[in-house]
Amino acid sequence: MKKVITYGTFDLLHYGHINLLRRAKALGDYLIVALSTDEFNWNEKQKKCYFSYEERKQLLEAVRYVDLVIPEESWEQKRSDVKEYHVDTFVIGDDWEGKFDFLKDLCDVVYLPRTPDISTTQIKQDLHVK
Repeated sequence: MKKVITYGTFDLLHYGHINLLRRAKALGDYLIVALSTDEFNWNEKQKKCYFSYEERKQLLEAVRYVDLVIPEESWEQKRSDVKEYHVDTFVIGDDWEGKFDFLKDLCDVVYLPRTPDISTTQIKQDLHVK
């Protein structure tokens, strides 16, 4: 079985997220999503989510492409996650191009193009303006 892992906040789940999850799942048989915890988002990314970690986890678990959701609690956990879950492919959006090449000694690293014209940041900005 080929395992794939991706990471993200996945707040205000939208079709760009679904496209990423669909394409990630197509690269293997089993998709693991490491979901940023509320504490990690606030302390490390200075991001406040609309939905809590538990709510975002429930949303992701309802997506047919997702097999397992685990917490992302630090930037450093990626190497240990890849080892612990026997991951074959690490997938992330191409806005992170080159940033995770340090995992290439453990697994394949794939940077997928973002879905154009959609982002949680853009949704929040659009809603704030109106």
